[in-house]
Amino acid sequence: MQPAGRPNEPVELFKTEVSAWARRIGVEPREVHIRPMTRKWASCSSAGRLTFNADLVRQPPRVRAEVIVHELLHLKVPNHGKLFRSLLRAYLVGHASKRNDQ
Repeated sequence: MQPAGRPNEPVELFKTEVSAWARRIGVEPREVHIRPMTRKWASCSSAGRLTFNADLVRQPPRVRAEVIVHELLHLKVPNHGKLFRSLLRAYLVGHASKRNDQ
Protein backbone atom coordinates (compact mmCIF):
# COMPACT_ATOMS: atom_id res chain seq x y z
CA MET A 1 0.00 0.00 0.00
CA GLN A 2 1.31 3.41 -0.95
CA PRO A 3 1.60 6.20 1.61
CA ALA A 4 -0.80 9.09 1.15
CA GLY A 5 0.43 11.83 -1.15
CA ARG A 6 2.63 9.53 -3.29
CA PRO A 7 0.33 8.32 -6.08
CA ASN A 8 3.08 8.44 -8.73
CA GLU A 9 5.71 6.56 -6.76
CA PRO A 10 5.79 3.53 -9.16
CA VAL A 11 6.17 5.91 -12.10
CA GLU A 12 9.00 7.82 -10.42
CA LEU A 13 10.77 4.57 -9.49
CA PHE A 14 10.43 3.42 -13.10
CA LYS A 15 11.94 6.68 -14.37
CA THR A 16 14.81 6.17 -11.92
CA GLU A 17 15.37 2.73 -13.45
CA VAL A 18 15.42 4.29 -16.93
CA SER A 19 17.97 6.89 -15.79
CA ALA A 20 20.20 4.26 -14.19
CA TRP A 21 20.19 2.11 -17.34
CA ALA A 22 20.81 5.18 -19.52
CA ARG A 23 23.93 6.02 -17.49
CA ARG A 24 25.13 2.43 -17.69
CA ILE A 25 24.62 2.29 -21.47
CA GLY A 26 26.00 5.79 -22.02
CA VAL A 27 22.99 7.43 -23.64
CA GLU A 28 20.79 10.41 -22.78
CA PRO A 29 17.18 10.27 -23.90
CA ARG A 30 15.79 13.73 -24.61
CA GLU A 31 12.41 12.89 -23.08
CA VAL A 32 10.93 9.97 -21.16
CA HIS A 33 7.16 9.59 -21.12
CA ILE A 34 4.88 7.01 -19.57
CA ARG A 35 1.37 6.70 -20.94
CA PRO A 36 -1.22 4.07 -21.76
CA MET A 37 -0.38 2.21 -24.97
CA THR A 38 -2.55 -0.48 -26.53
CA ARG A 39 -0.21 -2.42 -28.82
CA LYS A 40 3.34 -2.31 -27.48
CA TRP A 41 5.47 -1.91 -24.38
CA ALA A 42 7.44 1.09 -25.62
CA SER A 43 8.72 3.17 -28.51
CA CYS A 44 11.74 5.30 -29.33
CA SER A 45 11.60 8.23 -31.72
CA SER A 46 14.49 9.33 -33.92
CA ALA A 47 14.52 12.54 -31.87
CA GLY A 48 15.40 10.60 -28.71
CA ARG A 49 11.97 10.52 -27.11
CA LEU A 50 11.20 7.32 -25.22
CA THR A 51 7.59 6.43 -24.49
CA PHE A 52 6.78 3.53 -22.20
CA ASN A 53 3.46 1.78 -21.66
CA ALA A 54 2.00 2.70 -18.27
CA ASP A 55 1.35 -1.01 -17.61
CA LEU A 56 5.08 -1.68 -17.74
CA VAL A 57 5.66 -0.11 -14.32
CA ARG A 58 3.76 -3.04 -12.76
CA GLN A 59 5.68 -5.78 -14.56
CA PRO A 60 8.43 -7.90 -12.97
CA PRO A 61 11.91 -6.32 -12.84
CA ARG A 62 13.27 -8.58 -15.60
CA VAL A 63 10.54 -7.52 -18.03
CA ARG A 64 11.04 -3.85 -17.20
CA ALA A 65 14.80 -4.15 -17.68
CA GLU A 66 14.45 -5.88 -21.06
CA VAL A 67 12.11 -3.20 -22.39
CA ILE A 68 14.12 -0.29 -20.94
CA VAL A 69 17.43 -1.58 -22.30
CA HIS A 70 15.84 -2.39 -25.67
CA GLU A 71 14.55 1.15 -26.12
CA LEU A 72 17.68 2.86 -24.79
CA LEU A 73 19.85 0.85 -27.17
CA HIS A 74 17.87 2.28 -30.07
CA LEU A 75 19.52 5.61 -29.21
CA LYS A 76 22.80 3.95 -30.29
CA VAL A 77 21.60 1.41 -32.86
CA PRO A 78 18.38 2.23 -34.76
CA ASN A 79 17.65 -1.29 -36.04
CA HIS A 80 17.37 -4.83 -34.66
CA GLY A 81 20.44 -6.22 -36.43
CA LYS A 82 23.27 -8.34 -35.06
CA LEU A 83 24.98 -5.48 -33.25
CA PHE A 84 21.73 -4.49 -31.53
CA ARG A 85 20.99 -8.06 -30.44
CA SER A 86 24.56 -8.56 -29.19
CA LEU A 87 24.46 -5.38 -27.13
CA LEU A 88 21.04 -6.26 -25.73
CA ARG A 89 22.29 -9.68 -24.59
CA ALA A 90 25.49 -8.19 -23.17
CA TYR A 91 23.68 -5.61 -21.04
CA LEU A 92 21.08 -8.06 -19.78
CA VAL A 93 23.45 -10.93 -18.87
CA GLY A 94 23.26 -11.51 -15.16
CA HIS A 95 20.44 -9.03 -14.65
CA ALA A 96 17.66 -10.48 -12.49
CA SER A 97 17.32 -14.15 -13.38
CA LYS A 98 19.17 -15.52 -16.40
CA ARG A 99 17.10 -16.46 -19.40
CA ASN A 100 16.86 -20.17 -20.07
CA ASP A 101 16.31 -19.75 -23.80
CA GLN A 102 19.75 -18.31 -24.61
